[in-house]
Amino acid sequence: MVQLNQDFIKSIAKDMPAHLSMDDFISYSSKPLRPSIRINTLKISSQDFIALMAPKGWTLDPIPWCQDGFWISLDNNVQLGNTVEHLQGLFYIQEASSMLPPIALFSTLADKAEHTVLDMASAPGSKTTQIAAMMENSGLLIANEYSSSRVKVLHANVLRMGVSNTALTHFDARVFGEYMYDQFDAILLDAPCSGEGTIRKDPLALNNWGLAENSTIAETQKALLESAFLALKTGGSLVYSTCALSKLENQDVCEHLKSTFPEAVAFESLATLFPNADKACTDEGFLHVWPQIFDSEGFFIAKITKTCDVERQKPEPKKQKNFPFTPIASKVELELRQYFKQTFGIDIPTNDMLMVRDLEYWLFPARMSTLIGKMRFQRIGIKLADGLKKGFKARHEAIVALAEKSTGYELSQAQAIQYLMGRDIPLTDGGKPQGELIVTYHESALGVAKHLGSRLKNSLPRDLVRDKIADSDASITA
Repeated sequence: MVQLNQDFIKSIAKDMPAHLSMDDFISYSSKPLRPSIRINTLKISSQDFIALMAPKGWTLDPIPWCQDGFWISLDNNVQLGNTVEHLQGLFYIQEASSMLPPIALFSTLADKAEHTVLDMASAPGSKTTQIAAMMENSGLLIANEYSSSRVKVLHANVLRMGVSNTALTHFDARVFGEYMYDQFDAILLDAPCSGEGTIRKDPLALNNWGLAENSTIAETQKALLESAFLALKTGGSLVYSTCALSKLENQDVCEHLKSTFPEAVAFESLATLFPNADKACTDEGFLHVWPQIFDSEGFFIAKITKTCDVERQKPEPKKQKNFPFTPIASKVELELRQYFKQTFGIDIPTNDMLMVRDLEYWLFPARMSTLIGKMRFQRIGIKLADGLKKGFKARHEAIVALAEKSTGYELSQAQAIQYLMGRDIPLTDGGKPQGELIVTYHESALGVAKHLGSRLKNSLPRDLVRDKIADSDASITA
């Protein structure tokens, strides 16, 4: 049984609702979490994925608050993170409760193609990629992460999941209220927190729990929430969430925002967000998910609407200079579009921005045009291709993000494993050489290979090559 910090127990007892028991909390905290995944609808529908994996022994039980989220049970001890399906981005391993904040954010949001959305604390990318899927890769999603090492993880997950509508930033998120004042239709602040709700995943999470440290964390959360509110447009929606359990990091932080901007803050009730949501709902309409309510991690979710304008707190910063990208020439654009269409059957979106930097060709979300110069961006959109002396060389990320379903050379599972291990694929009856083509598995793009007749020459980027791939219907590894 997990050993809970006694100071934590005494503190949390004050915040636990009367209808819940501490004995149940301690009991559920000792149980392992039910494994759960979210199917990536940018690449496959949930219905198709379920049908695909059923013969492999995957049983998927719906998570009531997320139509593409499922608790998973397997016939064998499959290493989920090493399966071909995971590596090609058909699903994301994500705890069920962490799917709630994006669901709350989009519960009243329509016309997704017109929205500019901010995810203020994004890494490792579970909620970022969930939001991108809910936006159907339309509009613009700014994904921010303060930690340098975690930015790399975020970027890798964004690419794996085929996200193309996102720009990455690397800032202390307290700057957004100043630099991006009144810019976003919707904002998610999944704030850094004490992690009290993660005890089932990490039995050591509360070993060093202390009220003084948590009070310091709460002050940071208040500053981040104020920044988010200033960056939000009037009429926009803001979701504040944590995997903490105390009122100090949750209700108190939200009440601080309301006391700071009393005329502009409205709390939206989440009591009807999904069936039985009211079991976790507070008087204010927040979701305070304790582990024993839905047999999940602990989580807190508040939805806030900005009801009227709020004055800018600081003068508008100077515009950023020396933006290194320029629009590509119309002749080059035509050639690039023809290359993608004739070689891969891909139509580059016409509404987005085609940009160039040092013979690198990029596709930016159209709504970036209003934000360029306001702050520095680590990466915008997707890199389409590198320019060669004659023609272009398509980038892996562009292929996996833009390829239509079924457009490619379909591999068997054994061949797909070989491809992801960086190996060439021998062909017994390959016919005439066909040149560059998309290789697919489950009719979803894995990447690019060069068809040489007798073999497929592997073009997978070296940083994506894996030493071991798990068989998705056995515990054997190749």
